[in-house]
Amino acid sequence: MTRRNSSGVATSIALATMSFLTVGCATAAATPPLGRAVPADLQGTCEGLAGLLADVANTQITATTTIPAGTLSQGGQPIAEHCLVTGKMHQRVSPVDGKTYAIGFEMRLPKAWNGRFFHQGNGGIDGSVVTALGALGGGPLTGALKQGFAVLSSDAGHTLAQGGPAFGLDPQARLDYGYQAVAKLTPMAKQVVQIAYGKQPDRSYFGGCSNGGRHTLVAAARYADDYDGFLAGAPGYRLPLAALANIFGAQRYASVATGDPKTAAGLETAFTTAERSMLVNKVLERCDALDGAADGMVQDVQACQRAFNFMRDVPKCAKDVRDGTCLTAAQKQAIAPIFRGASTRNGTPFYASFPYDAGLATAGVASWEFNAPLTRDSGAVGTIFKVPPSTAALADGPAFTIGLDVDATLPELYATDATYTESAMSFMTPPADNDYGQVARRGGKILVYHGVSDQIFSVKDTEDWYRNLGRNSGIAPRQFARLYRIPGMGHCSGGPATDQADFLSPLVAWVEDGQAPQDIVATARGAGNAGGVNTDLPTGWSANRSRPLCPYPKVARYRGTGDVEEAANWACVPSSVKDDPTL
Repeated sequence: MTRRNSSGVATSIALATMSFLTVGCATAAATPPLGRAVPADLQGTCEGLAGLLADVANTQITATTTIPAGTLSQGGQPIAEHCLVTGKMHQRVSPVDGKTYAIGFEMRLPKAWNGRFFHQGNGGIDGSVVTALGALGGGPLTGALKQGFAVLSSDAGHTLAQGGPAFGLDPQARLDYGYQAVAKLTPMAKQVVQIAYGKQPDRSYFGGCSNGGRHTLVAAARYADDYDGFLAGAPGYRLPLAALANIFGAQRYASVATGDPKTAAGLETAFTTAERSMLVNKVLERCDALDGAADGMVQDVQACQRAFNFMRDVPKCAKDVRDGTCLTAAQKQAIAPIFRGASTRNGTPFYASFPYDAGLATAGVASWEFNAPLTRDSGAVGTIFKVPPSTAALADGPAFTIGLDVDATLPELYATDATYTESAMSFMTPPADNDYGQVARRGGKILVYHGVSDQIFSVKDTEDWYRNLGRNSGIAPRQFARLYRIPGMGHCSGGPATDQADFLSPLVAWVEDGQAPQDIVATARGAGNAGGVNTDLPTGWSANRSRPLCPYPKVARYRGTGDVEEAANWACVPSSVKDDPTL
């Protein structure tokens, strides 16, 4: 088996014959910690970096600027003085669409550096150089720049001003978006760090949420030698299939919509806010107390999926009269397959199921369910992922989505031709073997978190990814990876959830000190929260409700005494439903 690092150097990885337990994972001891990063100060001035960076290969530096302390803040706290370096790499003119492309980026370099580099993976279809804060999730606690990291952000090789998903017409732009921009940016960024501080980063980390989470897991599989720790939030690591699944869902909703299904408002008439709230209430009736406390949260996710039955527990409307307290027979028939997971006409599933949870009635969920299929997913599937691409998706996204033949499109996500020589399921996903063994063998670590009420990338898909780590990598997942589910949380943040937690510090402690993370305490973002208030929180909750986030497959359970609002009165225990014994 051969891997390549980001410099393109082939590295032979010989997998020694391993002795396996009956559970199927190697018994090899965990690798020792990699050691602490050593801080350093910037050498010279920010403005003086311009000349020093002039010879970085394939790179044009456009500006080097001093950013005074307090210009940026996070969580109500000022970010220290740092240098902002902006530039672009590998500028070219496409032979396919005639547009000029480049990989735009910015790097933020603290004057007082902690010796670490953080590559920030951005969301959506990229196309924008988002401020390089290294921040993930709903709260401000994981900001890498605030903690003293050098942080890189990029547009992944195209700009939204070039027509949004239209960049998918250019085959190289597709590949840069998928994974090749990371390969080009990584050595450049480390060279900039070397010039700025007089040494390479001691430890390098990669992180992001949504598509940024996908970037993270792809980087872990493809570029394990270049990074030590990977922090992936809501990782849509099978993003092309998730996008097609969302179109599948939109078509199901369209079949029972009473408004124009080519508009988000019209599509939502298939499953209104009142009806989704009713569903949540029915889920809570069956599942809320399974964790020992009736608190509006479903901690025992596995047990809830056993306890709740959509067809049985959701009331059927008498005479098909909809009043928000029931669903019609037609609605049930249309909506149930979305939760079961998208499938072809003959019933073959192609994406994961979605769990029943307490966060399904939020505005964020509605946006992903009813707006995204008509706008984001249409352009992504039609123009970026399909071979051949379709300009019809650019001309009229809603019509493209509602009229798409899902069965015919599915193989096009795996297709190639003379122009598009890599399929979307190749350039957008980890390599086919999905082997992260090299991360483990060199002492790297992967930490993943995912909202249970995420309705665009299913937490069940991420669970399957984690469950298969041992099979694909030959090493017990717990030795190098952790998955944390966040009950009630939607996509990356929000929902009736404790969605604010510091995942970066535990990852650093695991990589550098060998301290494997266990429970991670998360808090709600109620009134007065410095990182922004989560408007999805129920009024009866404490503004600072806290819960332990448990390493999968464990779940939080109330101890039976003490304030239910405090994490200290909850414990991480096995689910009441038997799970995979290998974990």
